[in-house]
Amino acid sequence: MNKRVLLGMSGGVDSSVSAILLKEQGYDVIGMSMLLWGESTKNASDAKKVCEKLKIPFKFIDLKSEFKRYVIEKFVVGYRSGATPNPCIECNRFMKFGIMYEMAKELNCDYLATGHYAQIVYDNNYNANVLKKANNLKKDQSYVLYNIKKELLDHIIFPLGKFDSKDEIRKIAVDHGLEVANKPDSEDICFIENGDYKEFLESYAKFKPKEGNIVDKKGNILGKHTGLYKYTIGQRKGLGISNSVPLFVIGYNKLKNELIVGEENELYNKTLLACDINWLVDNIEKGMKVEAKIRYAAEPKPAKLVLLPRNYARVVFDEPQRAITPGQAIVFYNGDIVLGGGKILSL
Repeated sequence: MNKRVLLGMSGGVDSSVSAILLKEQGYDVIGMSMLLWGESTKNASDAKKVCEKLKIPFKFIDLKSEFKRYVIEKFVVGYRSGATPNPCIECNRFMKFGIMYEMAKELNCDYLATGHYAQIVYDNNYNANVLKKANNLKKDQSYVLYNIKKELLDHIIFPLGKFDSKDEIRKIAVDHGLEVANKPDSEDICFIENGDYKEFLESYAKFKPKEGNIVDKKGNILGKHTGLYKYTIGQRKGLGISNSVPLFVIGYNKLKNELIVGEENELYNKTLLACDINWLVDNIEKGMKVEAKIRYAAEPKPAKLVLLPRNYARVVFDEPQRAITPGQAIVFYNGDIVLGGGKILSL
């Protein structure tokens, strides 16, 4: 009897080709699309057409209320607290590899699959399945997958992980006559139109701009800001102040409603405190050397882990890192293997 797999389908080329690959590998595939926000149902319609063409069952489920609870509200709370959250990580944890995984079990599926660019492989050193980077490092999404539960690794398939380029994926779609073969990739946060998170916070969460002082580390007032949520760590443009050398956002003082700026060298730090650590392998040791990545587009850099009580960790980099941002994730690697990760709490 063939193994059964539930495949999350967005209506894009990646999940559509995943359906082709899984079917060719002999799996009984069920496609599923989730309605998560106010987006049109066109994506689900595209996914349904692919399933009809491939003659596999298709399911559609409305999860807007769950998405609001687990992703949107956490996003809003993050900005209210002065952090810069990554909603894709929460969506993966709670929606794709949370609720959808539970649905896979209800449908008696052996596996859950998605079109993410990552790999699940058995590693002899860890004597277990591990999460690894995709072969296509330009598309690798292992960073946003660190927060899935370790026990799920035995039940997840990433069909695209071994491909070296996106062109290979699109060619498979063309060869199979899929209408979505040349559909553009979705790169913005799915629930924010035009990528304008500030407009979203103001319209959805009723954020109201509150003017305050722009100060340096010594407290000297250099200008005025128009609301702390409008500025990100490392930002240079749009500060509205003149100085003999360029100034960058280096932090916030929520209590005083102050935006703290400094010269570029003040953006660099060697240490950070992380919380809510999720480990994907066993035998993590205090003081062990890792490579740590502080944002999706960053390169992993050598660091030392200092494990602390209550699932905290102090991370000490070999070299100072630019614009470490509270609210973003820090993900730990051993080569291509994801060890785990957590949320950056403070410097």
